Amino acid sequence: MDSQVERKDTHVTNVETPTNVEAKAEPAIDQTQAPAEEIRGVQHYLAPIVWDLQALAISGKQAHWHVRGENFIAVHELLDDIVDHAREYADLAAERTVALGLPIDARLQTIAANSTLPPQQEGFQNYGPTVQQVVADMDAAVATVRKAVEALEEIDPNSQDVATEIERGLVKDRWFLSAHLATD
Repeated sequence: MDSQVERKDTHVTNVETPTNVEAKAEPAIDQTQAPAEEIRGVQHYLAPIVWDLQALAISGKQAHWHVRGENFIAVHELLDDIVDHAREYADLAAERTVALGLPIDARLQTIAANSTLPPQQEGFQNYGPTVQQVVADMDAAVATVRKAVEALEEIDPNSQDVATEIERGLVKDRWFLSAHLATD
């Protein structure tokens, strides 16, 4: 038993810690072997997707907490799904950008400054206005994603596939939510 402890202690002393590791610049990893200009084009179209989807996750959670009315449970739970999906889709777009060797700026102030989502109502709301608001948010995000799908066709088909996957998911979530507005 003493030899196991001894080996463990020796191993731990050889581990680099944040205090003795020098910061090194990460090399750019270009999986597409595309010219740098094209890769920056991917960033140009995927970053707005990240901004809008992160904003959708925040506004969707706000709506989730404040929805009221006869369809409360259904809308409340669906909004949680929409928020989770928005986060997953934002992560997908951000990771594609980073995998190509470029940074993604998804700081709160950047999202607030660049999101295309309309302003959200404050406080409690009945489910109807809440659903209308989140559908409008989703419409703005879908428009951003569709712009990327169209533009990325010529720039990077793999990144276009990412945007297409996000579009399909958003449209499905929008359909589920907007069904709560049906009157017939």
